[in-house]
Amino acid sequence: MCERMKNTLIKYTIMKAKLPVILTAFIIGFIACSAQLYAQTEQQKLTATILHLDSAFWNAYNNCDTAHFIDFVSDDVEFYHDKGGVTTNAKTLIEALNKNICGNAASRLRREAVAGTVKVYPMQDGDKIYGAIISGEHNFYLTPQGKPEFQSGVANFTQLWQLKNSVWKMTRILSYNHHEPEYKNNRKETSLSAVQLDRLTGKYKSDQSGVMSVVREGRLLVLKGGNDNFKLYPQTATLFFTKERDLLFEFISDTTGKPGKMIVKERGNVADELLFVK
Repeated sequence: MCERMKNTLIKYTIMKAKLPVILTAFIIGFIACSAQLYAQTEQQKLTATILHLDSAFWNAYNNCDTAHFIDFVSDDVEFYHDKGGVTTNAKTLIEALNKNICGNAASRLRREAVAGTVKVYPMQDGDKIYGAIISGEHNFYLTPQGKPEFQSGVANFTQLWQLKNSVWKMTRILSYNHHEPEYKNNRKETSLSAVQLDRLTGKYKSDQSGVMSVVREGRLLVLKGGNDNFKLYPQTATLFFTKERDLLFEFISDTTGKPGKMIVKERGNVADELLFVK
């Protein structure tokens, strides 16, 4: 853009002005473009620096390398979490990570940025850069012990990095908009008769869920209990699914052919087992 501007400016001044004016216009344009290119270069350097630090920080997070967390956060760091409250110093933050995320031997948590969402913005006082904000969206993946990894959540993040005594440290961290990932159902629904569906209706009970009712509404089964209300779509004559979550409901008959129990699976793992009561 600067090159085109200089060429246009030179052509215009050659036609309209004398040589001294041409040189003056050229110098002004050149200085303006040089300043613009310098600013772009500084922005690129800043972005590269913050992205490098961000990558190193999350690598330590994913590997529970909490001994090196102090390399990235200031002693008086403030961490704001929309579900877990406020933490106001590095010592408490690292202790919480060691106790919770990194202290859970039954599962492993991994964070991954969503491609194309991470942006870096300079923070300046006049012409001097004193910090930078990095923000974006990231996914979290959970690996239960002995089981495959699955995506457990989505959230947004905003972090303020500040440059003090030539060292970059995070001083403010915001983690918010935590929610479950959007579920995409790939199971195919089949059609069952009213008689086939009615055979499975009744009350089912477990210590975990209490008493749940299975009723027929049209050509679907509906599971009701407490605040839960799930529409169950038939995949086979005994296997049903929901379209909102990765839930499967398997009905198993007793030796007489009557309903015996209902096994509930989430993401392929047994979540509950309810016995038929009537």
